[in-house]
Amino acid sequence: MDKQKRIKELVAKLNEAAFSYYQKSEEIMSNLQYDELYDELLQLEKETGTVLSSSPTQKVGYEVLSELPKEVHSSPMLSLDKTKDREGLVSWLGDKKGILSWKLDGLTIALTYEKGVLVKALTRGNGTVGEVVTNNAKVFSNIPLTISHKGKVVLRGEAIITYSQFKRINEAIEDVESRYKNPRNLCSGSVRQLDPRVTKSRNVRFFAFSLVEAEGENFDNSRERQLIWLKNQGFDVVEYVSVSDENIVRTISDLEKKVADNDFPSDGLVLLYDDINYGKNLGRTSKFPRDSIAFKWEDQREETVLREVKWSASRTGLINPIAVFDSVELEGTTVSRASVHNLSMVQELKLGIGDKISVYKANMIIPQIAENMTKSDSIEIPKVCPVCQGKVVIAEDNGVKTLRCTNPECPAKHVKSFALFVSRDAMNIDGLSEATLEKFISRGIIKEFADLFKLKEHEDEIVSMEGFGKKSFDNLILSAERAAHTTPQRLLYSLGISGIGSSNAKVITEHCKGSFCKVMNLTFEELTEINGIGQVMANSFVEYFKNEDNRQKVKALLEVLDIDETEDIKGDFLRGITFVITGSLTGYENRGELKAAIESAGGKVSGSVSAKTGYLINNDVHSASGKNKKALELGVEIIDEATITRWISQGEVRK
Repeated sequence: MDKQKRIKELVAKLNEAAFSYYQKSEEIMSNLQYDELYDELLQLEKETGTVLSSSPTQKVGYEVLSELPKEVHSSPMLSLDKTKDREGLVSWLGDKKGILSWKLDGLTIALTYEKGVLVKALTRGNGTVGEVVTNNAKVFSNIPLTISHKGKVVLRGEAIITYSQFKRINEAIEDVESRYKNPRNLCSGSVRQLDPRVTKSRNVRFFAFSLVEAEGENFDNSRERQLIWLKNQGFDVVEYVSVSDENIVRTISDLEKKVADNDFPSDGLVLLYDDINYGKNLGRTSKFPRDSIAFKWEDQREETVLREVKWSASRTGLINPIAVFDSVELEGTTVSRASVHNLSMVQELKLGIGDKISVYKANMIIPQIAENMTKSDSIEIPKVCPVCQGKVVIAEDNGVKTLRCTNPECPAKHVKSFALFVSRDAMNIDGLSEATLEKFISRGIIKEFADLFKLKEHEDEIVSMEGFGKKSFDNLILSAERAAHTTPQRLLYSLGISGIGSSNAKVITEHCKGSFCKVMNLTFEELTEINGIGQVMANSFVEYFKNEDNRQKVKALLEVLDIDETEDIKGDFLRGITFVITGSLTGYENRGELKAAIESAGGKVSGSVSAKTGYLINNDVHSASGKNKKALELGVEIIDEATITRWISQGEVRK
């Protein structure tokens, strides 16, 4: 092997992966692959004595390239050396006391307080220069804007988004292809937003993990005392355990058992000396401090046999490879498939049917292929789209190859459009998952939106399909019949016109007094006169209805739908009133439906009770819930569902 050539290859690959991860919030290789390549590079550098100036072993993070202001850190924010050797940590710690904490997987932030007030927040950036995100940090859900200590304070911590919050945000995005890949990427994008309102909506949390400076304070040379002090100042501090060489291995095992149940993303543990002076006297390397080290889980690997690579076409035209293998038990669950991400990864792994592979769960959660022992490299790359049989092309972006379908009429692309059409905020047809829609499309049962309301014509065929029966079919028909009675706003949103979300659809249909005929014939000039409708949005709207095929599809819909054209023009008698909804509902299918009804009458719906709240809606008006208590404290009136329903139907607030 030409070691010098290999070094150059590894540096290029790792830098590309780091750029995608830190700057574009995208992953082009798994954590395991990155670690293995990094370790290989480190070993080659030791063997050859050659270290390139661009080597990731000599850099921290990646060069900041965003539009956010930049600033130099008061002291370098170095990354940590790492190990997977539990017993090795015993030797590392020696007879010293250690602090073992979670290594949170988010975005590292440095905070500065002066005179008790938060004055600066910097991302880690490249370790020397970070991005200024002070305004965004001020809207983190748990960060203190002021603290009791009035001297200068500098601390570091991790901004994260919990798994539950990540799931909530993703579920609100109808287009599956547009959903975020993992909490870390979502957090990075949220913290580095130019608009703090977006950051606030993501419910970012901050956990302090180290104190850099606290003017005038003495901590008796103890890191743990620093963490306790930070907690007393109002910070959430990363969960930690005091350890010694006698209990550290056992403590790691105890923490490992908690990983699967944690609501926060982590990719290991951090061990540091409690003795501050001892740690400082150890100094640092060009890249790592010597007073702390990261422990990464030794991923549970299981060997299995690759049986198939499925190619899944998406709305964007991207055709993604999915590995299907003999089932194995990983981290307590049965796993039989894993995403291979892209064509480049298929080729790098040299996959072939029947190959012996090892699989693992990245961060003990996401199934990945770790290694292909056989490397038969016999997977045939599809020449046509697996859904429409149309032509495919291999695209390459920054050295990453992907497979794409070129057919604009590919049914797979329509699957996503149909999924939006039937979604809760659109036509709200239950029982039509993407998998079911794909089956209907592939069988020719549905070709356009209107066909969804003619499913009775295909009863025999649908009932005989796998996963369907008479009861499922009857429920689907009932749901479609309910959905057929709809509003102009829902119909317009469901068409999936670029830029036209639910709120914009409401504004446009209100402007047209609920007449969908007028909606279809709005001109560019008329649209841009509507408050909130810009030129780009107006152009997309006009282009959509200029297309004769689209007009015919909409006309076919109008023939099978019963549109309540009065609902959008009930008036705005609730304008200026903010409602909060809590508890279970009986007359409305969900809170979203009640929210839409309130907004159609000009009202607003908030998630929490405040002094600005007009009414709290709760069918259990005497509940001891937190929101009821808050409403009583603030003098906010609590009404039940029947009351708000009556107001909306009567078009006025009547006690």
